[in-house]
Amino acid sequence: MKSNWKLLALMAILSSVVTLAAYNLLGFNNRDVVFNESSPTPTITSRLAALTGDSPSAAPGDFSTAAEAVTPTVVHIRTTMTRTVRQQQVPDIFREFFGDEFGGQQRQPRRQQGQASGSGVIISKDGYIVTNNHVVQDADEVEVIMTDKRSFKAKVIGTDPLTDLAVIKVEATNLPAITLGDSDGLKLGEWVLAVGYPLDLESTVTAGIVSAKGRKIGILDQNIDRNDKKPDTPVESFIQTDAAINPGNSGGALVNLRGELVGINSAIASATGYYSGYGFAVPVSLVKKVSADLLKYGNVQRGYIGIHPIELNSKMAKEKNVKVNRGIYVDEAVEDGAAKQAGLQKGDVIVKMEGQPLDSDAQMREIIGRRRPGDIVNVTVNRNGTEKEYKVELRNRNGGRDVIRKADVTASTASLGALGADFEELSGQEAKQLGVSGGVRVKQIKDGKLAETDIEEGFIIVKANGRNVKTTKDLQMILGSVKEGEGLMLIGMYPNSSRMYYYAVPV
Repeated sequence: MKSNWKLLALMAILSSVVTLAAYNLLGFNNRDVVFNESSPTPTITSRLAALTGDSPSAAPGDFSTAAEAVTPTVVHIRTTMTRTVRQQQVPDIFREFFGDEFGGQQRQPRRQQGQASGSGVIISKDGYIVTNNHVVQDADEVEVIMTDKRSFKAKVIGTDPLTDLAVIKVEATNLPAITLGDSDGLKLGEWVLAVGYPLDLESTVTAGIVSAKGRKIGILDQNIDRNDKKPDTPVESFIQTDAAINPGNSGGALVNLRGELVGINSAIASATGYYSGYGFAVPVSLVKKVSADLLKYGNVQRGYIGIHPIELNSKMAKEKNVKVNRGIYVDEAVEDGAAKQAGLQKGDVIVKMEGQPLDSDAQMREIIGRRRPGDIVNVTVNRNGTEKEYKVELRNRNGGRDVIRKADVTASTASLGALGADFEELSGQEAKQLGVSGGVRVKQIKDGKLAETDIEEGFIIVKANGRNVKTTKDLQMILGSVKEGEGLMLIGMYPNSSRMYYYAVPV
């Protein structure tokens, strides 16, 4: 018994050394924030804890130990935001009779203040908190309320719409921080707890099991930048659970019975908007990477494999005439992309990535989503019935291997998004009919700078700050050159009018 005790203790110490080594190699020691991470060998440590009578998990079916440990680390988030509400336009028939002044006051946009609430998880003792992007998006003020009723104003450090994650910070010390677990090790049917502030209630704990992993439900597709020539695909590989999750749970914790964070609750599947069976959480493996990137670089570093993927099933396998029914079919290997440089070809089927059998596009995107440009991904390919191994070095958005810091992202792209509208370029025929050399049409006005003006959908921008606008790229460049405190003068026309209109837009 004594020798077994010494052996287990030695193995636990070795696992701690390995953890610290990995911590340094991954660069975590260069960050301003320190995460609490669980041991990579929970089986050994749990056996050791059981021998010492100090086990972190309770008996099967008893959730009290995990709930007690986690509840103080999950916070209530309240946000205040101001939105621009556009008034209903006066029908053209009334303008013809009474002129443009008729109902003019009705057309003026007005500002409306609203409030929302959600949850967040403390990941470091010095005040960093992970939540959902949609909890803090467009918020003017963010308030964090602890379980001990203390309240703090929070600053948004960074957001990532493509994973629906965000990091905020409060000025406080010695806060209770959650331990980050291992979402890869989760098994179907394993018990999990959802902790948060649903329906604006006090801290609430619900229990359920892991119903599925790697779920894609298409809820983040709305966050794609439609003005981007090369839009990124959202990373959806949710943990599905039947633990009760309701509005307000967003950004809260999904934990295992050891009280370790395995996911950030993000969405529910419901026809009513309230719990009716299933909830979805971002796996902690992705949370670690995204939050680390937001803290270190200010934006998420995405690696690109450079393929057009098709998820295989038996029908698609027959159509593509391949030898396997599961995996990711390479419909195209992008020229000069990471996959093509590594040797992958059109018609290959990726059957494994990082040693994991690959069943879905969502699973592949999650694996890649945890990595940065320059990282090597081990890929197993089935080519004409024979498996081959490749090492693929991921590229960045621009085709290079370097990280792209927030400061390097063009201000013009951000400015275009701040205008709050969808744009489209005029076709050559449309420009000819209007007697202009080119232009950009305001396709749809959303919430943003344009909503604060009298610009209507359909307006065609031909000049901005005195410079010609023929493409959305032209508009981006002009916006990027606008200095702080300056505005933007847009000149253009409406399709059924010969007049030129001038609009001053605050930037």
